[in-house]
Amino acid sequence: MYHQITKTLLSSPLFIYTLRCLIGFLIGYTLFLKYPEYELFWTLLSIILVISPEEKDSRRLSIERFKSNLIGSVVALVCIQLIGYSLYAIITGMIVTIAVCRGFKVMNMARVAVVALLIIMVQPHASSIETAPVLRFLSVGTGCFIGLFIVVLTSMIIRPLKRKYGIPY
Repeated sequence: MYHQITKTLLSSPLFIYTLRCLIGFLIGYTLFLKYPEYELFWTLLSIILVISPEEKDSRRLSIERFKSNLIGSVVALVCIQLIGYSLYAIITGMIVTIAVCRGFKVMNMARVAVVALLIIMVQPHASSIETAPVLRFLSVGTGCFIGLFIVVLTSMIIRPLKRKYGIPY
């Protein structure tokens, strides 16, 4: 009976995605509570954005989401430093973000990149205007790393178990 439950859970994309999201949420929420002086809500959000619900190619998709999050974050940081905060800067950032996604062949993840850009450029900042973009960039980047780490780590655990139980992956 234990083996049947294990096989059912390991072959369930819903279970695996839910498990990854819960792990990511618990890590992000713990950081959010432990360091309230930083804008770690964006870390939590980025963790969940990077984790892919698709069973097939979840590691590849998570890596692409990681890249696109970083693209949006870097473009936002550069736009703020060069242009400042304005509607023009946001529009320029969106255009550049989409173009960079195209250049890196992650167009299917351009919306994630644009969301990362908007998180940094539009949402009001709790910290000073000078340090806010850098802190937001670090927060989003940290979330991306954590989300990708969760996907890679769980894949390293799940794949051998699937092999052991004869479940295709």
